[in-house]
Amino acid sequence: MFEYSFTYLQLRAKFEDMIKRVTITPEASKLIAELKSRFGDLMFHQSGGCCDGSSPMCFEKGEFKLGGSDVKIGEVDDCEFWMSRDQFEYWQHTQLQLDITKGRGSSFSIEIPTGFRFMIHSRLFTEDELKDLEPVSFID
Repeated sequence: MFEYSFTYLQLRAKFEDMIKRVTITPEASKLIAELKSRFGDLMFHQSGGCCDGSSPMCFEKGEFKLGGSDVKIGEVDDCEFWMSRDQFEYWQHTQLQLDITKGRGSSFSIEIPTGFRFMIHSRLFTEDELKDLEPVSFID
């Protein structure tokens, strides 16, 4: 019979020690807290371009239709962060950092009336980090 060598707490600690695919700045965290107080649970979808540019878009959770072509790459401040599988193929070696900047974006994102817009900074993972990334998830 197979015996488990890890307890739940050990597995949880290992997951928490993994390298995050998406992080957040304190300024973006403050804006998310403000938006959550007004709208409730939120989610993000990293846009791939076209008419909404390439900014991360913030929605009330469930207001953006996700499907089999989307990948959840992580969470920031208990908000799921998604992007398309095609885009993930290009960005899978990149850590994203959610930030804000003054100005009005040209998208359907919920923060537009605040005078700020979400933006992404990115960097390539190191070889060591690539070995210990948080897992992604998909919609079945």
